[in-house]
Amino acid sequence: MSNAPKHLDLKKDQGLTVQWDDGNESFFSIVYLRRMSPSAEQKQLREEMEKNPLAILPSTPHEGPLVATGAELVGNYAIKIVFSDGHDTGIFSWDYLRQIDPGQENG
Repeated sequence: MSNAPKHLDLKKDQGLTVQWDDGNESFFSIVYLRRMSPSAEQKQLREEMEKNPLAILPSTPHEGPLVATGAELVGNYAIKIVFSDGHDTGIFSWDYLRQIDPGQENG
């Protein structure tokens, strides 16, 4: 079974809609994608928050609502999204997007 998307639609102020080869569709809000970024920095922050829910979150220096300012495909396996707060190190593989799909019961 292929995990590749058939179609991607990024609305920079809303989120990413993915139509998968198997007919399923997923929607990821911009805020959710930023929080779930697979970057080492975000992964470490999520782990710290699990251990200590009172952990202090790093401040975000941007003004206004969080939006995507750009995106590019990475080979045939991922998409890299640049966020308005300057975060641009997360590469979202198709497999990872399937794992974190907020619309799936075990996602």
